[in-house]
Amino acid sequence: MNRKHFLSTLIPAAAVLSSAKAWATTPSTDKAGKRSLIPPYLKPGDLIGITSPAGYIKMEEVIPSVDLMKSWGFGVEIGKTIGTRDFTFGGTDAERALDFQQMLDNPDVKAIMCARGGYGFVRIIDQIDFSKFRKHPKWIIGFSDITVLHCHLSRNYGVASIHSKMCNSFPTDWLAADPMQIETILSIKDALTGETTQYNAPFVPSNRAGRAEAELIGGNLRTIENMAGSVSELEADGKILFIEDTGEALYSIDRMFWNLKRSGKLSRLKGLVIGGFKLKSDAEGDAFGKNIYEIVMEKVKEYDYPVCFDFPVGHQKNNYALRCGVKHLMSVEADGSFLRSI
Repeated sequence: MNRKHFLSTLIPAAAVLSSAKAWATTPSTDKAGKRSLIPPYLKPGDLIGITSPAGYIKMEEVIPSVDLMKSWGFGVEIGKTIGTRDFTFGGTDAERALDFQQMLDNPDVKAIMCARGGYGFVRIIDQIDFSKFRKHPKWIIGFSDITVLHCHLSRNYGVASIHSKMCNSFPTDWLAADPMQIETILSIKDALTGETTQYNAPFVPSNRAGRAEAELIGGNLRTIENMAGSVSELEADGKILFIEDTGEALYSIDRMFWNLKRSGKLSRLKGLVIGGFKLKSDAEGDAFGKNIYEIVMEKVKEYDYPVCFDFPVGHQKNNYALRCGVKHLMSVEADGSFLRSI
């Protein structure tokens, strides 16, 4: 790893520009087959807002991310929910909704980074007015509980977003950070500025070979399951679906995959990407009897799209930024797999 190379990326390069159009859609537009709208990519001087629509986070925990994003050439606006606490949440429901709404409506804020996940966005999603956002979309960044928002934006407005690490994952000392931590944080900058990204995964015997080109969508499996039947339900037809989870037992993962299968979400995919799964140990004497690879392949055995395991996304150090709603090339071969933005 060339440390100088990574440090040199802190100097803003020429950004890829994308013109924003006043645009609106209905919840059925994306289902009709239209491509998702990609918000304008960021350029030096653009403002990134930081807010905490889910869990509580201290002010000092967001400072490393503020300093680093400023070194990339961006301005940063810290929302009122940072440092605010209401039990486990970053403020009351009303406070979190208002802070997010103000970031969403502020024309000077070109991207919104959620400070952390945890739990809480589902409590406020129906209070958010997306009317201005529909006309002037911007990048929204986060993962885990923020999967609620990725699903909601995709289904209802057809707007791309970024699934990635958040402020609580930025290293406190950039010079002491390990290469994997550096690479994954820099992938956020690449996603925000429109760089082509490619992430590789090693060969796994359970993989199913193939290639696919389609929009990418996905996130946390438990959260996706919880959105079923709501106006934020995941719409995965004709797309490459990626999923990850943490703290779940194998029987629970099996149950969630049956939900995906029985609701038809696995039948019309172009490809399936399985990220990190941090498993909860089976209770003594109550082993489930199938591993994650067997659970997944049992549910998709009748389909012929490519399947990739152990992809670097999820509640783990190698959690790279993925642009939901952006077309990707998925390739699964005998020597490994990759996802490349198109």
